[in-house]
Amino acid sequence: QVQLVESGGGLVQAGGSLRLSCAASEIIFRLYTMGWYRQAPGKQRELVATITSDGSTNYAESVKGRFTISRDNAKNTVSLQMNGLKPEDTAVYYCNAKLTAPLRADYWGQGTQVTVSS
Repeated sequence: QVQLVESGGGLVQAGGSLRLSCAASEIIFRLYTMGWYRQAPGKQRELVATITSDGSTNYAESVKGRFTISRDNAKNTVSLQMNGLKPEDTAVYYCNAKLTAPLRADYWGQGTQVTVSS
């Protein structure tokens, strides 16, 4: 099975930056669409950003211009560079890997906490 492990979360002041990383345990990583989602306590998980196997990206409106998603297929990692962090960015951030062809698969990491103070 594909296993995802996030790292890079922490406590940062408003306006600061963090870089999250997600490592996949399988080389199959290069075929997946990768994404970052986040979830605050008592709230539903929401999409932050995605990147396809060919490098096409998509962002939530709330993070456009501040966050950048990238992937390194040689290292089987995906990163999320977060700049200009706001208190409302506080959440647990989850890495996601989705395969749509030839079979469907959907995997999640364990999450990493991001806390942004005022």
